[in-house]
Amino acid sequence: MTMPLNQTVLARTSARLGPRVSIALGGLILLILIAMPLLHMLPADNSLHLSAYTLTLVGKILCYAVVALALDLVWGYAGLLSLGHGLFFALGGYAMGMYLMRETAGDGLPAFMSFLAWNELPWYWYGTSNFLWAMCLVVLAPGLLALVFGFFAFRSRIKGVYFSIMTQALTFAGMLLFFRNETGFGGNNGFTDFKRILGFDITAPATRAALFLATVALLVGSLLLGWKLARSKFGRVLTALRDAENRLMFCGYDPRGYKLFIWVLSAVLCGLAGALYVPQVGIINPSEMSPTNSIEAAVWVALGGRGTLIGPILGAGMVNGMKSWFTVAFPEYWLFALGALFILVTLYLPKGVVGLLKRGEKS
Repeated sequence: MTMPLNQTVLARTSARLGPRVSIALGGLILLILIAMPLLHMLPADNSLHLSAYTLTLVGKILCYAVVALALDLVWGYAGLLSLGHGLFFALGGYAMGMYLMRETAGDGLPAFMSFLAWNELPWYWYGTSNFLWAMCLVVLAPGLLALVFGFFAFRSRIKGVYFSIMTQALTFAGMLLFFRNETGFGGNNGFTDFKRILGFDITAPATRAALFLATVALLVGSLLLGWKLARSKFGRVLTALRDAENRLMFCGYDPRGYKLFIWVLSAVLCGLAGALYVPQVGIINPSEMSPTNSIEAAVWVALGGRGTLIGPILGAGMVNGMKSWFTVAFPEYWLFALGALFILVTLYLPKGVVGLLKRGEKS
């Protein structure tokens, strides 16, 4: 049965304009994000001035968007539902926090160590006054942990709900460890009261603007990297691994290497996001490792649409925007709203918001 001529032309026009509209919309959003730190640097009495609160809030959401994208790489493409990505995010944050605490303390010990009557730095704090070494720790701490955990987990062919439970147990164990004062990470208070980064006042408008732009660059870079991987042979193998791992093994592929690579890459992206989160928000403590935070990240991905890259970013923005409003208006009901949102998405939006939009385009 042939389509009428006008419907055929309309379908072709929609197919041509679809990518263009998406690119144009993405470019507009990018321009708005770039303009935000510039507006923040305007004088406070200027009508176009953007407050520090708004810039920090959007910067925090952008960091969460990187985490959602990183989780989408392992869940949406490799089929590995991780409930422990909050640990990798927090490890990157703590690595940056160590540098910021040393920068604030100068030649002395960080304030919390003096309060606890410590006489010298622990050995794992050595070199953290150097920014480059701190950035190496931002990558190495989550990356090495993911490498060791993933090597043994994938070698044992742990997958499905068992993998999810193990990742949740891992982040819970990390949270309990960092809550202890004797570990040298500030206990339940964590790190806060940062003053300078690279010698600049951390609260200065120019510094806030630079950190915000670095976060935008990380998100765009992560999105481009994910897009390249998804369109490559590696990405096709990942999706085949997600959909039919046994059949892929029958074709001669060893899935362990593919899983391990994307798992470690995802952890490193989370660590980088955590490193940019800390100087903007001004605090890092063990609560960031809470299993609840990792479950929230899964909600972001599910709401936006896993396996789409753009969807998790939208999901992170929508959920955290709702959270900012709920925790002010109805703080005691936020977790109920989050749970209800996850149930509704699972029942009625299995492909997320992006899937709903695609369905609307087809209709």
